[in-house]
Parts: sequence; C-alpha cells; structure tokens
Amino acid sequence: MIRTEELVLNVGPQHPSTHGVFRLLVKIDGETIVEATPIIGYLHRGTEKLAEDLTYTQIIPYTDRMDYLSAMIGNYSLVHAVETLMGLEIPERAEYLRVIVMELNRIASHLVWFGTYLLDLGALTPFLYAFREREKILQLFAEISGARLTYSYMRVGGVKWDVPDDGWIGRVERFVDEFQRALEEFHTFVTGNEIVQARLKGVGRYDRETAVAYGLTGVNLRSTGVPYDVRKAKPYSIYDRFDFEVPVRTEGDLWARYLLRMEEMEQSRRIVKQAVKQFPSGGEIMARLPKLIRPPAGEVYVSVEMPRGEQGVYVYSEGKPHPYRLHFRRASFINLQILPKLLVGENIANMVAILGSIDIVLGEVDA
Repeated sequence: MIRTEELVLNVGPQHPSTHGVFRLLVKIDGETIVEATPIIGYLHRGTEKLAEDLTYTQIIPYTDRMDYLSAMIGNYSLVHAVETLMGLEIPERAEYLRVIVMELNRIASHLVWFGTYLLDLGALTPFLYAFREREKILQLFAEISGARLTYSYMRVGGVKWDVPDDGWIGRVERFVDEFQRALEEFHTFVTGNEIVQARLKGVGRYDRETAVAYGLTGVNLRSTGVPYDVRKAKPYSIYDRFDFEVPVRTEGDLWARYLLRMEEMEQSRRIVKQAVKQFPSGGEIMARLPKLIRPPAGEVYVSVEMPRGEQGVYVYSEGKPHPYRLHFRRASFINLQILPKLLVGENIANMVAILGSIDIVLGEVDA
C-alpha cells in the first residue's frame, strides 16, 4: 500500500483559470481533493457603500464594474429598480433598444465563457473563434455607446443615445443571421468532440434539491431541471412580446451546463431578431424627467436575468437624490458557494473544469 501525505495547494489569486483574482486553497491526498476553501475579497470596491453618497445616475458606471462581461444588463438592473420605485413609463423605442443591447450582451458574455472554458480544458482554437464573434458585438456596442466593455448606456427613464443613423439596426440584423452559422460551427468542432464530452459528462454533478438549497440561479439551476428564468417567471421590460424558450436539462453536470449556455445564445439570437423586426421607426428614447432624480420615499426590490443568473436590486429611498441603502443580490457570489461541495472527492484534474462551469465574474463576487 502506498502511503501518501496531504498537500495544501494554492490556486490563484493570479492563476488565469481562476477567472479573476480568486484564491482557492485546496488540500489534496494524492490526486484527490479532500478539502477546498474559496477565498475572495481581492477585488472588493465597496460599491454599495459608495452608492449612498452618489446620485442615481452616478451609480450607473459602478454597475459596469460588477459583472463587467454583461455591463448592459447590470446597468439595466439598477435603472429598472429606480424606475419601478418612481412608477415611470418608458418610451417604447428605448425599451426595444434596451432588449437588443441586453441580449447581444448576453451572447457576448457566453462567448467569453465558451472561449475561456475551452482554454481551461486545453483547447486554444475555440477561444479564437468565440472572440471573433464577440468582436462583432463589441463593435456594435462601440457605435451605439462609445465603449467596448463598460457602457453606462442605460439611464433612468430610457437610454443615453439613439441608434446611429448609418444603418446600425441593419448591421445588428446581419450579425444575428450570420451568428446562427457560427453557432453551428461551434457545435461541429466542439460539442461533437468526444474528448470534450469525456471531460464533461458525469463530472461536477448535483441534483435539483441541492441547487435550490444553495440558492443557485441561471444555468446552474436550470441544469437540474428547474425552468426558472426571470424573463419568463417575472417578466420585465418588454420580454413578454417575444417568443423564446427557457432551455432546461436534468443531468446537473458540466455537460448539461455547457449545452445550456450554447442553447441560451441561440435563444438570445432569436429575441434580437424579433426585436429588430419590431423596432419602432421613431419615438423618444427618454422619459421626461428632472435632471436631478429624486425617487419617492420607500423601498423596492426587483430582479433581472443576468448571464450568470438572477441579479436582485434593493433600493431604500428617503426621497433624496441618493439612496439611503442599495444592495445587489449577485448571482456569481451566490453560485460560487457550491464549489467546495463539488470539489471534495474529485480528482485534481477536474478542479478547473468544475470552477469554470459555474461561470463566475469576480467583479460581481467581490462588489
């Protein structure tokens, strides 16, 4: 019998496969993980406390820096909470613009996950193909917002800028048509690859009861058979006007989570296609509001579907230009809690694959 000695292994906080400044303290016996301790806080900015001294418009750029891979939707989550508290009616053209950029951002976010996840598994080529498609979305965002990553595009009452008058909507439609072929290409050289399937099937598995107990949302919940998507369960904006499905699988493993994110890109593509077809030919992009926004005294909680799951926003107002209290329910932070349970008993070779399948953004974990 071979006698082994337990070894404590530091993974991160600079390791590229930790997807940000995340440290994982792993105790291994041979190649088996016997204990895993996530250590966070290296990126903490104190967003919620800072917000107490900022006007509502000034808070918007801070939401860009939380889940920085889906900043458009992060922007929206905040303004949606303030608009709900104020009982605002948003111009239809602004609502369509919001949905178009949010769903394009969902695709871009999943493309980053797809490319970097395959890098985690040892494949370089899918990363290049994924970022080829993401670059097209970032170019569209640069044209409409002036930025490629942190957009600050949403405003309480609408959006900051209208579409460029040089055929921007047409370019969006062209992209979503071409992206369908790109997705088929991804499935051809990745989804059908037997090595990828062998690495993912049956690994990092958990059941429906565990997912609910840990408060998981997004793909991490839907991979266990729970068809919960905020866009369908508690429709916001104009999502009830579009025909799309909530992809669900029941295996609860890495393979299920991979397939769901791939299918979600197709569903977002469908939504954008419909939104472009229905896009109003004219109209306002901002509701009429005073320059200094003062929501009435009261509190509100809203939630939206981010690429990583449900983001909730709680605002407590005293009728002043800045919130008395602001709190974000951050999907990455909550989804990360299940990691130690998934790693204990696993082979060290599966550690990075399991972490990557949760799909965390550290700006959101440490906000």
